[in-house]
Amino acid sequence: MTTELTDATELDTAALAGRVVLLAGATSDAGREVTRAAQAAGGTVVATGRDEEKLAALADALPGVVTETVDLTDEAAVDALVARVHDSVGPVDGVLHLVGGFRRGDGIPGQSDADWAALETSLTALRHVSRAFYPDLVASPAGRLAIVSSTSAQKPHRNTANYSTVKAASETWTGAIASGFDADAPETAAAVIFAVSSLSGLEQELASRFVGLWSAEAATLNASRHVLTA
Repeated sequence: MTTELTDATELDTAALAGRVVLLAGATSDAGREVTRAAQAAGGTVVATGRDEEKLAALADALPGVVTETVDLTDEAAVDALVARVHDSVGPVDGVLHLVGGFRRGDGIPGQSDADWAALETSLTALRHVSRAFYPDLVASPAGRLAIVSSTSAQKPHRNTANYSTVKAASETWTGAIASGFDADAPETAAAVIFAVSSLSGLEQELASRFVGLWSAEAATLNASRHVLTA
């Protein structure tokens, strides 16, 4: 379903205080803005990524962030990540999936297998991270999982068929997580989709909306889809 979140100016940012959130793919501009907003709200951020230098730069810019260099497409590496996070900061209360990438082709014949393989890594990472941290989110008094998807998932185009299909699959997987939350933690856990036509220029909006997930009831949020616009 599609719902409207609380206006960013009305968010109870204190609702995130003391909670742990994990950002899957945190070295982008969006990851930096979400990290900044979550820290300002009193949350502990675990930032993950493949590029150790970019993670170090993020830690220099935003002291206190916990960084983890990890390949999220490697199931065993994600399982090991769970153990390290538990040892360092404890179980997580929130996950934001930012692993992505964009590829386009020239019509349907131009949707190459190479592009598909590159794009599919985002879905694989989502599956691994959400499965591994699902018990944490269910056990949390306020568990939240969110992904950044594309408006093209519901309005595909011939030139972005590969990309739109992967995004649609990611939304389907997130819907399945929402079904799990509805069964296992209906009063406390929620899975949410943020959809954008382009994330450029919406990084701060995404950050405030993600932090705002802790200001709303789980039952209202779960299985919801929110289109972010400038």
